[in-house]
Amino acid sequence: MEKSIKQKLLLLLMVLAPSLPMFAGGEARTISSPDGTIVVQLNTEKGQLGYTVKKNGQVVYTLSDISLNLGKETLPKGSVSVGKTRRVKNSFLPVVPLKFSTIYENYNETAISLGSNCQLVLRVMNNCVAYRFVLSRKGTIDVFDDHFRLTPASGFTAHYQTAPENFNTSYEERYRTSTIAEWAASDRRQATVPFLLSGNNDTQLLIGESDVDDYPHQFLTPSGDALSPIYPKAPLKWEPSGDRSERIVEEAPYIARTSGRRSLPWRWVAVTNSRGIIEQTIPVQLARRNTLKDTSWIHPGQVSWEWWNGAAPYGADVDFRFGCNYDTYCYFADFAAKYGLRYILLDEGWAKSTRDPFVGNDELRLPDLIKYCDSKGVKIILWLPWLAVWQNIDTIFSTYEQWGITAVKIDFMDHADQWMTNFYKRVVEEAARHHIIVDFHGAFSPAGLEYEYPNLISYEGVLGLEQMEGCTPDNTVFIPFIRNAVGAADFTPGGMNNMQPRQYRATRPNSGAMGTRAFQMALYVVLESGVQMLADNPTRYYQNDECTRFIASVPTTWDETRCLAAEAGEYVVVAKRKDLKWYIGAITNNKARDLQIPLNFLMPGTYQLNAFRDGKNADYQGMHYNRQQFSITVPDNAQGASLPIHLAPNGGWAAIIE
Repeated sequence: MEKSIKQKLLLLLMVLAPSLPMFAGGEARTISSPDGTIVVQLNTEKGQLGYTVKKNGQVVYTLSDISLNLGKETLPKGSVSVGKTRRVKNSFLPVVPLKFSTIYENYNETAISLGSNCQLVLRVMNNCVAYRFVLSRKGTIDVFDDHFRLTPASGFTAHYQTAPENFNTSYEERYRTSTIAEWAASDRRQATVPFLLSGNNDTQLLIGESDVDDYPHQFLTPSGDALSPIYPKAPLKWEPSGDRSERIVEEAPYIARTSGRRSLPWRWVAVTNSRGIIEQTIPVQLARRNTLKDTSWIHPGQVSWEWWNGAAPYGADVDFRFGCNYDTYCYFADFAAKYGLRYILLDEGWAKSTRDPFVGNDELRLPDLIKYCDSKGVKIILWLPWLAVWQNIDTIFSTYEQWGITAVKIDFMDHADQWMTNFYKRVVEEAARHHIIVDFHGAFSPAGLEYEYPNLISYEGVLGLEQMEGCTPDNTVFIPFIRNAVGAADFTPGGMNNMQPRQYRATRPNSGAMGTRAFQMALYVVLESGVQMLADNPTRYYQNDECTRFIASVPTTWDETRCLAAEAGEYVVVAKRKDLKWYIGAITNNKARDLQIPLNFLMPGTYQLNAFRDGKNADYQGMHYNRQQFSITVPDNAQGASLPIHLAPNGGWAAIIE
């Protein structure tokens, strides 16, 4: 009888074995994506924690040495056990839909116990692998390091943006391209996140983070052929630095002092191709959901911006002295109203002092200007240095609400430590209480706060048009694959004085934009921002009315996004739908392209196409473009239907299909 019971128990254990936890020293456990194309093989041997990721059977990268250093102890600690895998399918509606009006989730997830009241949650999507630490401790903890070592398979090239050793960066460096080993052998400056690795057969690994809360943002450093994270330490003391910032003069030994009962940020790697990077929605899936009960007051839209063009209109209808004054901004408001733009931006100079955000300069007559803009259906965005905001955080937004200001642009943070991360959140929380939207410049890359507080409508953190001759199409074409791939980027496009790089000669007030006219127009479709700037002079836009009308018609939020063709850092063709209209934008680097645009995203039927293409001479005269208007018919079987387009070097193509 006893033998029979033992045999039954042994049989039961054999049946249950696949679902039982594994411990250090056991065989590796595998977790697959729902579609089975990505397989994650866990390694928990000898107290270590890591995994290998395969795509369609081929190793794409290995993540090893995953650990959390809390000073007196480092996790994992002791036995590591792996729980059951759960399947999740879900959908939700983002408040500000930059790619899709409905987001679909589909993933497998498991929790790995690391001992000492800590778990690692591992999530495997069809295009991504992500993990985060989850702590269940009393009181506060000091985090000294949040570590991993990522080693890509052979053949990968890195595309990245570096930062100074002191982490003081506005995330506006040019993208570099090299192998990790070449980077390690050079200046070794840390790189910002997101970070792109391009491999064979168009395999793309995009490294990012999400749900960064009460925690520093991540940077990456090279070591041989691998990458590891590094973080700015928590600041303890500051000293004044000019009229708009402060300098850190003392740091803690830890990177974060935070609650012991919390989830740390998601660490994720997209595993996809160039087209997949454009279409993915990983950051919003991993972010916290919207916390605002009422979002009806959050209005994305386009903005007429005066800084880039010197606020100096010069048309026949200009009979006033230009500058930061009432007449000039009324002119900008008239322009915005004519073309249906929602906002005008008052950049630096609207206030008497950068230290006092409550007193406008006398010539501006701000109360009168607000009333005038309201009469035109246009709202004002006020520029502010972050220090002035922080020093007046308890009153600034309530005051602006009383004035009738609905949006602010906050600048020059230039740090990504725990304190500054918390500053961002305090700002958007307080701004939301007074129905004010926020656009951060001099900012780190998005990492989830914009979904928790959707009144955070955009970030800069990108080498944009304000850099004049530094903003080359060769660099800009990387933005959809790196910076814009993780969230809104305020690039400030729209220059009408268009030049090829070798002909570039321009300064304010006659600012110039590198790339062709069609390139600049296509950026409004390709790039994503909840507030999309029209950076040039109203006079120039009036002189180029048909181009301006096209630009002003392009939405800032979308129902659907399709990438029709792409090669990371080379070119991209994107189709985006708003209601029943499709918009197409195509841009290239310094190489001319002849492409066939597939039309299988359209339902069968006849459509009208209104397009702007590079002219025959656009390779020399960047302002040369041609307008195309014709009908296209999509047959019942549209799989083979396509539309040929030509892109000049540094060129573009932009169209509306309806």
